[in-house]
Amino acid sequence: MSRAEQPSRRTLLAAAVVAAVAGSASQASAGTATARATGAARPERAAARTVDNRAWTSYTDWRAGTARGTRAVAGTRPGVVIAKPAGTTDYTDPHTGRTATWEYATWTSPLHRLAVPATEVIASWNAHTPEGTWLQAELTGTYSDGTETPWYVMGRWAAGDQDIRRTSVDDQSDGKSTVWTDTLAVDDPASGLRIVSFRLRLTLYRRPGTKLTPTVWRLGVMGSDVPDRFTVPASEPRLAKELIVPRYSQEIHKGQYPEYDNGGEAWCSPTSSQMIIEYWGGRLTEEQLAWVDPDYADPQICHAARHTYDYQYAGCGNWPFNAAYAATFQGLEGVVTRLGSLTDLETLIAAGIPAITSQSFLEKELTGAGYGTAGHLMTVIGFTAEGDVIANDPASPSNEAVRRVYRRREWENIWLRTKRYNASGKVVSGTGGVCYLYFPARPSARQRKALAAVGVR
Repeated sequence: MSRAEQPSRRTLLAAAVVAAVAGSASQASAGTATARATGAARPERAAARTVDNRAWTSYTDWRAGTARGTRAVAGTRPGVVIAKPAGTTDYTDPHTGRTATWEYATWTSPLHRLAVPATEVIASWNAHTPEGTWLQAELTGTYSDGTETPWYVMGRWAAGDQDIRRTSVDDQSDGKSTVWTDTLAVDDPASGLRIVSFRLRLTLYRRPGTKLTPTVWRLGVMGSDVPDRFTVPASEPRLAKELIVPRYSQEIHKGQYPEYDNGGEAWCSPTSSQMIIEYWGGRLTEEQLAWVDPDYADPQICHAARHTYDYQYAGCGNWPFNAAYAATFQGLEGVVTRLGSLTDLETLIAAGIPAITSQSFLEKELTGAGYGTAGHLMTVIGFTAEGDVIANDPASPSNEAVRRVYRRREWENIWLRTKRYNASGKVVSGTGGVCYLYFPARPSARQRKALAAVGVR
């Protein structure tokens, strides 16, 4: 996203959620964090969460869904694939104007009742889509008044861009909730209306007459009752640790490939994604990067921008599209969630898991940033002995300048709040702890425990 302090689609989302919302400040996570003084684990009290994550990942999960032409596959990474197509359909790509015929099959999840009745719902998925295939993810919810939403399209996605243009879908609303790019939000949270349960539907597409198929390994939803707050409680520092994560600047790509969100100055999300992908060992081949101008440094950042670009939103900051991109690298999974405190981030860092966080702020609100932003992604890689946040901030003039240390209290507030004043004094949104988490598909016991402690399984 751009660093400029200007309206964004996140500001538009605020119009739906910035009204008074019942709910208290998120609490610190259950689980453990490493004590900064001794390195010993310190137990935390279990606390109520404002987030519920539900994901389908196991062979049993995929078997539990309703299949129309799909089947579950077992193995080290279970998933769902096309078995025998349920039919054919024509799709006209709104971004190219091309119409093509596709075979399709569907998988529908069982009903999941949210432990946290939600004002916002975000879906995400991990999949392999070879050339000649793509997928659509949809969601329908039940409101607390007993009525139901329509089936909302949460994304049409392919890893590449040769068959369709990956896209969100605008103008989806039933008068009670609206899809804002990647987020389904209740229009009037102050009314008390909430989404209390949901089902997901996958539609898998392939070229007619072939045996091609997408494979979906992970499909999930994060539902949250977004608290209404300008400030958040301060957390106690508990960890001093820094992960060694590659450092990349989006700014050195300014003006490159302007067809993807006006070039690198707006590429905070894919740049952050690429940092963590490479931290986990993900690498692009020379063949994959052959399309990039050889005069450009760090061509993998250009590649990440192209392959996270949402043609409807006209930007690279679609949250699920970034998580799905990360999962195209062998052995990685990606999810979108919300965390409740810096204690949650400390729990992850202690287990070796960095996080990509989304925040918005005025220049004066974050000492040392040197800019203000209506929405910006950066990578949290650790904490100093004083508890301050160590971040790889892609909004830096060079790769060498990417590592930043930000004051704990300032950073915690701009990340976790859900309401703020912009440069004009208008009340607009904050992201409320949104982050991307990328981690091994087969995490270690310690990593698995840390993820579970922040609500991700």
